[in-house]
Amino acid sequence: MSVIRKPVIGVIGPNQPVCSREIYDFGLLLGRRLVDDGYIVTCGGMFGVMESVCRGARNSPMYVTGSTIGFIPSVDKNAANPFCDIVVPTGMGLARNILLVNTSDLLIAVGGGAGTLSEISYAWQTGKTVLCCTQFSGWSADLAGRALDDRMEQLLVAVNSLEQIRDELKKRFTGAGE
Repeated sequence: MSVIRKPVIGVIGPNQPVCSREIYDFGLLLGRRLVDDGYIVTCGGMFGVMESVCRGARNSPMYVTGSTIGFIPSVDKNAANPFCDIVVPTGMGLARNILLVNTSDLLIAVGGGAGTLSEISYAWQTGKTVLCCTQFSGWSADLAGRALDDRMEQLLVAVNSLEQIRDELKKRFTGAGE
């Protein structure tokens, strides 16, 4: 018996102190679009783009409880943003980024600093595709279309719109919303 499950898409990017209004608003649209198209959304569970993508997911007409998962660095579930349906209190600090990458079938990087860089690097090392948004400054734009080393290629895919993200996801996943 084969198990059919919804693909899990990890969204990575800046936390609240450095998340611009532009990135926050993009996260709202991205979260909604992902759930509209039948995906589960996972993130670092905190604020900034992590909050906006979970909040946007809840605005989808396809939203059901369990559509958003947040891997938070502390052991206190109450530290998560209020839009995470499933909160995983890792108690691992920044090492929680490994769990986020391992749980995701594909990641979408939106801007980002050092934490996002660690997630992109770990995704690279585990052979996971990262859709890198080029319209925002940060590691997503800096690494889009590049190789981190000579072991792999074409894992850091440049995208510059929600439509391009949707097209890239459709190439990789069929029947996500079924």
